[in-house]
Amino acid sequence: MASPRFLLLFTTLSLTVSSAISGSVVEDLANLQPPSDFNTTIMKNCQHNPSLRYCNSSSMDLKEIFKFTIVASHLCNESKNPNCVHSFDHIDLRNRPKMAPLYLSYSFFWKYCPLTVLSIDLSNISLKGSFPKEVICCDQIQALDLSLNGLTGEFPIESFAPLTNLTFLNLSYNYFSESKISDSQFFKRFNDSSFIHSGILPSDRNYTIKAILLLVGFPISVILMAVCFGWLCFQRPDYLPRMFQRKHKFTPSMLRAATNGFSRKNQMVRSEGVEIYKGTLRDSTQVRIEIYRGCISREKRKEFVEECKVLVELCHKNLVQVLGWCRTRNQRAIVTEWTDGETIEMWLSGSAPPWKQRLKILIGVVDGMRYLQENWPEVVYDLRINSVLLADNHEPILSRFQVGDQYSNNKKIHKFGIFLLEIITNRRSQEFERGEAGLIEHVRDNYPENLHKVIDARMKLPENMFDQAKHGIELGLMCTDQSISKHPSLNQISHMINKVYESCLELAPQNHKRSHGDGGKGHKHVQ
Repeated sequence: MASPRFLLLFTTLSLTVSSAISGSVVEDLANLQPPSDFNTTIMKNCQHNPSLRYCNSSSMDLKEIFKFTIVASHLCNESKNPNCVHSFDHIDLRNRPKMAPLYLSYSFFWKYCPLTVLSIDLSNISLKGSFPKEVICCDQIQALDLSLNGLTGEFPIESFAPLTNLTFLNLSYNYFSESKISDSQFFKRFNDSSFIHSGILPSDRNYTIKAILLLVGFPISVILMAVCFGWLCFQRPDYLPRMFQRKHKFTPSMLRAATNGFSRKNQMVRSEGVEIYKGTLRDSTQVRIEIYRGCISREKRKEFVEECKVLVELCHKNLVQVLGWCRTRNQRAIVTEWTDGETIEMWLSGSAPPWKQRLKILIGVVDGMRYLQENWPEVVYDLRINSVLLADNHEPILSRFQVGDQYSNNKKIHKFGIFLLEIITNRRSQEFERGEAGLIEHVRDNYPENLHKVIDARMKLPENMFDQAKHGIELGLMCTDQSISKHPSLNQISHMINKVYESCLELAPQNHKRSHGDGGKGHKHVQ
């Protein structure tokens, strides 16, 4: 308790400045100066009651202490303490939102908070922001009420350690951040009613909301993930990890993305019922996409898939690699690797390739045919010079396949015979009125006496190589002769062409030597 002299000082100062602060607590405290004998009064006060807060201050600020005494006197009256300032035991500013912030702003008052104050009630005064730590300077208080405000942020549990006398605390109906106050010794001094809807403790409502979010949100998130995963599986499986991808199966969405929406820029060929596009898969693989449009029966679609399952197993350097297929009700597509090269027809027309290179092309084609005959006899291939591709390393590549029994072995040999004749003569069966039959008839009419009219003159063959080309013509006529019952087998054809190729390699250096050593007179070109 304050000494009588100190209490008398409160009363005296209150009366002295009442004219200056009527209607409000203090607005001009900065202009007020302590009386001339104020220092003597303070010193005497501390001698009688050394426990006064300002007496224990390391450096006394008389002006600050003077302002404190004035604010204390008025706050005592505002809080309706009986017999102010003789019994200043509580600060009561509840329901006074305009007055309370003013007193809270006086840091000098809370710094020298009277030891007589045992309770502070600041409820329902529309406080905002963080916890007002100024009030904790009154560490002797037994009760503190800050309920029904808008306080936010962290609750300063550590700052309450000096308040050992505090037995009543009410922080209800604020918006503090949730903390682990329930685990502290501080919390055990009070009951749950001190923290109702304060935000400090997890409320039942929060638990209910979290439970609802868990019970409702989790299944929804699972469903959304399942829908997303399902969409990826059926539309864009190329976004899934490789272990989840369906091998060799492409979707319309994948093909649309690979071809930039089936743009005309990516379209290579367009004919009735068939479109061919160049595309780039998500892993940057360049592909050739052959699309067949039109509605077919379910049985036909099943047959198409079974054929594709066979084609993706093909693996040979002279066969294009079939990567997979796409099948829908109105569309079928075969996806193969892209080969940057021209067709044999374009190659023959543009560069006038020599005899040795043509033999190498024939060897590659026969190798591919033998692989299919020995391993996949049910696979039919399109053997025409405008469908066989030429890779960068000049390896021929059979690029179009079908599964079925449409072609017998004799038919395949016949097709190769036509291919062989077109390679040697650089003539197309389409150039003749009767097609393939017209080409065969043209060659037979000039065989053997006038073969110089048949063999591609751009090769400029020396006589010994001309004989090799003649044997090639004989082989082509033998393969296309429908009057004989037995045609040469692919193994026999392969043996003959390889033998001619080896002979060509041996003759090439000799012809080269003669053309330089004999001035070009050691042999003649057959025209």
